[in-house]
Amino acid sequence: MTLWQFWACAGVITLILEMFMPFTFFLSMSVGAFITAIVAVWVTSKSVLVPLFAICSLVSLLIFRPLLAKNQKSTKEQETGMEGQYIGKTAKAIKTINKNEGAISIYGERWEARTLSDEEISEGSEVEIVRNDSLTMFVKRK
Repeated sequence: MTLWQFWACAGVITLILEMFMPFTFFLSMSVGAFITAIVAVWVTSKSVLVPLFAICSLVSLLIFRPLLAKNQKSTKEQETGMEGQYIGKTAKAIKTINKNEGAISIYGERWEARTLSDEEISEGSEVEIVRNDSLTMFVKRK
């Protein structure tokens, strides 16, 4: 096995590791290994290739990590499930709500509701959903 084949195999292995353990670390090592494999076609000195691999891996880590962190942050902002559909939305109290009982209506659906404080919210009032716990919405006066 020649040196360029060794580095190409290292690149493939680290790329596979990145698929199973997405830490960005293995992705940068993969990029470093592929660049080193290309250079290894012409250079056969291990004392040149090993530092080249380390430098390329570090540089790609410094480049990819902020880009992927930014992308991950924008993905989290697009909330799905309960947070995106209900939390922060306005609903109508269809039964007086306190710490122990109550009900709201949102999107034509009836949900059990509770307040987080000792306040009592009268029927017909607008409320804001602040939290969800299983089938119960926790609300505050709007």
